[in-house]
Amino acid sequence: MPYYWGVDSATRATKDVYDCVLKNYGKPNYWGRYLAPIPGKVDVLTRDEVQFLHNSGTKVLPIYSNFDRAVGYREGTVIAQNTIFQARRLGLPTGKVVFANIEKYFDIDEAWIRGFVDGIFPSGFKPGIYHDPVVGEFSGAYCEAVSKNSEVANQVILWSAEPEPGVSKARNAPNFRPSKPRCKGNVWGWQYGRDSTVCPIDTNLVNSQSYELLW
Repeated sequence: MPYYWGVDSATRATKDVYDCVLKNYGKPNYWGRYLAPIPGKVDVLTRDEVQFLHNSGTKVLPIYSNFDRAVGYREGTVIAQNTIFQARRLGLPTGKVVFANIEKYFDIDEAWIRGFVDGIFPSGFKPGIYHDPVVGEFSGAYCEAVSKNSEVANQVILWSAEPEPGVSKARNAPNFRPSKPRCKGNVWGWQYGRDSTVCPIDTNLVNSQSYELLW
C-alpha cells in the first residue's frame, strides 16, 4: 500500500510558508488546517487558502479543535454539529473526512466518542479523530466506545500522534508504523514529527485509503 507525505500547521498556508516546506522538506500531498480560529493559537482555514492549496496540487486535511475536553454523549454531538457547520461553510464536499483534535491532556470518555461519530455520520462526512494512543485517556475511552458500538471501529478514521521520531523530509519519512489503541481501529494517519524549527509545520504520513478521503 502506498503512503502519502504531508504537513499540518496552525498558521495559514501562505505562499511563503508553502515555499518553505517545498524547499526544505518536499512537496506536501496534503496540508492539515483548522476549520475554526482560536485567537493567538490557530489561524482559520479560508476559501482562498483552500484554492491556493488545490492550485498547488495539495489536498486539504480538515481539523476541528475548538474544544478542550471530550466528555459526554451530548457534548460529542455538539462538537460534531460545530464541525459540520464549519466544513459546510468552506464548501467541503460530502464523503470527505473531518478530524476532531483530541490532545493527550484532554478529559475524554467513551460517550463523547460515540456522540461525535453519531453526530457526524448523517452529514455525509466521515468522522476522524486525531489522538495520542499512548499518553492520556483516549485509548481506554475509544476501546470502551467500540465495545458498546462496534460500528465506531468501522466508521472512525484514526490519526495517531505516536511514536514521534521527529520531523523529516518527505523522502526520509519513516516506515508507516503508528501506535494504535489496543482494540480494532482504522489507524490510517500518523503525525510522526512535530514543531519543525525551519517551517511552522508538523510532518505526517497517511495511507491511500485516508488520502482518498482528504479534500
